[in-house]
Amino acid sequence: MKKFLTTAFLFTLAAVAFAQGAPVAQKSLFEGQFVAHLSLAIAAAGCGLGQGKAVVAACEGVARNPQAAGAIRTTMIIGLALIEALVIYVLVAAFAIK
Repeated sequence: MKKFLTTAFLFTLAAVAFAQGAPVAQKSLFEGQFVAHLSLAIAAAGCGLGQGKAVVAACEGVARNPQAAGAIRTTMIIGLALIEALVIYVLVAAFAIK
């Protein structure tokens, strides 16, 4: 799992670095679009991991107690919405950086 996450992170970093357009002037590496894209990539990766763990925990909870499936599903959906909101906040911040 560690190799996969490292590879995914490096691939994302490379894709973000080479997706840039031609520079207009000399900019620092940590200004503008690079930081916006990098922060969005990290937030999306963290969101995916968090949502995956939430779904796994909900499935295990339903498997252990099928009568509580409705309550577990409702709580899981609320949690997933809050996790996804964090990525939307980063997207808004990325637009503000650009």
